[in-house]
Amino acid sequence: MIQELDTVVLTTDILEQNLSKGDIGTVVLVHQGGVGYEVEFVTLTGKTVAIVSLFPSQVRLICDREIAHARMLA
Repeated sequence: MIQELDTVVLTTDILEQNLSKGDIGTVVLVHQGGVGYEVEFVTLTGKTVAIVSLFPSQVRLICDREIAHARMLA
């Protein structure tokens, strides 16, 4: 189960926030035991890009065999 401060991976694009599938964020709030999540996405230097409300189907926990990838914001 995803908990506050877990690192998660976006499983779908969120075009309104300029977020892409695979972007990495931090859960800052869990709604009603996991019905939804507030997730913060930041640049590699720590600047907040977006804080968005997401459904469980839109995020997943990171796996120990994954590597991060950098991309430029549009």
